[in-house]
Amino acid sequence: MSANRPRASYHHGSLRETLVRACLELIRAEGIGAVSLRRVAREAGVSPGAPYHHFPDRAALLTAIAGEGFAMLEERLVDARAAAPSPSAALTALTETYVRFAHEQPAYFHLMFRPELAHPDKDEAAKEAADRSFQVLCDTVADCQRAGDVPAGDPGPLVTALWALAHGLASLWVDGPLDGRAKGFAGSTEALVAQVAQGVAAVLAGAARAGVRLGP
Repeated sequence: MSANRPRASYHHGSLRETLVRACLELIRAEGIGAVSLRRVAREAGVSPGAPYHHFPDRAALLTAIAGEGFAMLEERLVDARAAAPSPSAALTALTETYVRFAHEQPAYFHLMFRPELAHPDKDEAAKEAADRSFQVLCDTVADCQRAGDVPAGDPGPLVTALWALAHGLASLWVDGPLDGRAKGFAGSTEALVAQVAQGVAAVLAGAARAGVRLGP
């Protein structure tokens, strides 16, 4: 990133977006540790005090980016669910979509689940975006229970297990280890993720047919 970037031209209403984009580029180039409001202002080509018009501190800027990430994730999950031909297929599609999002947008993904850096739970817009993205999984599990594709009963443990599966695969891919292992198992990471998601769906369907019920 250039330390001598020319001063940007922007309308006041676009300053927030300019800062968010500059912060994302800085994260992609140098990592989250490089982010400060002063450095982001320099990369954006604005005055050192400009970020404070929208963000009181570094955490507020990172939280805004995390909220944007959750909104992007929700949109992809909603589209994947709508395109699936059945509830079970939707559940598989959500896992694949979640993992693919993390791989394609690692700067967002790292911030969305780092409470020591960003605080979506303390920002109304970010929290609502996070809740909506999670609700897509909850609604899909409910659809699967009604269709008899997964065990009946308390959906909470199942939602949590599926979220943990998707997030674990995503983290392993973003951080690197999954690529090397995937080639030996399935030829590519994308293929391995799809096989894992499909295998879990098959196991859940078998448990449902066997009369397994979740919860007390």
